[in-house]
Amino acid sequence: MEFRIEPYTQERIGDVLAFERQLRREEDFWGWEIDSAYEEAVRKSFEDRRFDAAVSLLAYDGDRVVGRIDASLIFSHFDGSVKAYLDWICVLKNSRHGGAAQALMNTLRARLRDMGVSCLVGLMAQNEEAQRFYRSLENALIRDEGIWIDL
Repeated sequence: MEFRIEPYTQERIGDVLAFERQLRREEDFWGWEIDSAYEEAVRKSFEDRRFDAAVSLLAYDGDRVVGRIDASLIFSHFDGSVKAYLDWICVLKNSRHGGAAQALMNTLRARLRDMGVSCLVGLMAQNEEAQRFYRSLENALIRDEGIWIDL
């Protein structure tokens, strides 16, 4: 199946809201609602310069979003490197195993390389389906544990 990969821009918020609502109809375990507060936060993010380091892509099947991937750049004086953090990748349940996640990941990796990023770091979801996907990624090594620290 062919997917069209497009950048997530402010003009595409409506497409993403439809995707997120469909995702929750298909699987109801995400832990947050797609409500007016969510929509307002997303809209404001496109006006906030701090989000200039965000790289977000959408997978379209025809005119609807069936997947998305979101990453952010990490700049460190530790070693003078530019890395990226993989924050989110998800495909609608009824569109999985058709190549959308791979297309998103391949496009993200290419864009990040073009931006001078040397490494993409991510936390791995614990569900079996996600684990299979992460283990299938070319040139990926699973190491270290992740930690979430609330501030």
